Amino acid sequence: MDDLQTSHKLFHSFCIKPATRFDTQGVDEEVILVLRAHPVTLVPILINGLVLFFILFFTNFFFPSFLTLSQILFINVFFLVFIGNYLWFGFLNWYFNVGIITNKGIVDVDFNLIIYKETTYTLLSHVEDVTAKSGGFFESVFDFGNLFIQTAGTERNTEFLNIPHPSSAAKIINALVQKEDTHV
Repeated sequence: MDDLQTSHKLFHSFCIKPATRFDTQGVDEEVILVLRAHPVTLVPILINGLVLFFILFFTNFFFPSFLTLSQILFINVFFLVFIGNYLWFGFLNWYFNVGIITNKGIVDVDFNLIIYKETTYTLLSHVEDVTAKSGGFFESVFDFGNLFIQTAGTERNTEFLNIPHPSSAAKIINALVQKEDTHV
């Protein structure tokens, strides 16, 4: 994998050989690829936030007829904080759910509601099959899809959902697995 050039694409959702480390990284372990969901997957969250904001905006025309000014202000602040939290947690969910491919293994870090973290580590020698799936109009236009990594035995399979360039990621992982197989 020496022929790969350092590259950061699509708001750091597809990073080749980034200068980064993670908490369980071994001494001789090198990060080859960091994957996040494609940034276009944030668009529905932004649209929902805008719809909620416009609903709040237009309901303000009806509030003055039966609520006081302090009640209207409280409702507006409450819903603006709610909308801000919705957008913030959507971004954090996108940013912290990450897949890391190293020269030794595959790490899948999943955060759920920011308070629960699940980390799955698979050695490259245990990888049996790597499948990239992409289908549909938006997936074709923006080149994103899902990557499924099947492991041997009772180990848990790993999946990276809505990542950019899934076929390129599968190609890199397959090359790492073949390289690992020749060293064993």
